[in-house]
Amino acid sequence: MYNYIFQSILSDGTFSGTEFMITMVTAFLCGLIIAGSYMIKNRYSKSFVTTLVLLPAIVELVIILVNGNIGAGVAVAGAFSLVRFRSAPGRGQEITGIFLAMAVGLATGMGYVGVALLFSVIVSAANLILKLMHFGADDKGMRKLRISVPENLDYEDRFDDAFRKYLKEYTYDEVRTTNMGSLYKLTLSVILKDNVSSREMLDELRTLNGNLDISLGRMTEAEDAL
Repeated sequence: MYNYIFQSILSDGTFSGTEFMITMVTAFLCGLIIAGSYMIKNRYSKSFVTTLVLLPAIVELVIILVNGNIGAGVAVAGAFSLVRFRSAPGRGQEITGIFLAMAVGLATGMGYVGVALLFSVIVSAANLILKLMHFGADDKGMRKLRISVPENLDYEDRFDDAFRKYLKEYTYDEVRTTNMGSLYKLTLSVILKDNVSSREMLDELRTLNGNLDISLGRMTEAEDAL
């Protein structure tokens, strides 16, 4: 019984209506498992999770139609190359979800429905556990600080005393001009000291930058883009 899970229900490149329905339903079920696990603790759009549900069945149909044919290799390469032509770069989690959906579609298209289901459950569960454990998260509490400075203000040493008072670490990531060159925008990665009031820090900083815009927020996920 255990070994039956790892056997294909298809043989000699042919399939019956029953076998086609089994592989298609399995592909949809695997897609639901993948999409459901992705929706937990992740930002997502309706379009993307719908894609995760449907993609295994689409890949399954392509593979099952060319199963046992020399065109199978071309079909697989073409299916996986679709990732290159997405209109926007995706985060690591999105790319992982797409490749998982494609791998499951490939497995079901070749008749390995047991492997596809088992793989979907194991990888989705592992992904969810790692997410809940905050695996790889930055525990230092790094934040992004943005300060607007008028062009006639020497900013290079002006904020150092305040930074030393409220921050454990800080690094300048970017300095750029804006508003037709009348303002400088300073962007820093900072780590606040323990038990420090971010409001007190912002109040002190705005007395130093002429009461212009200051923002303090979480690090964006741009670094996670692939």
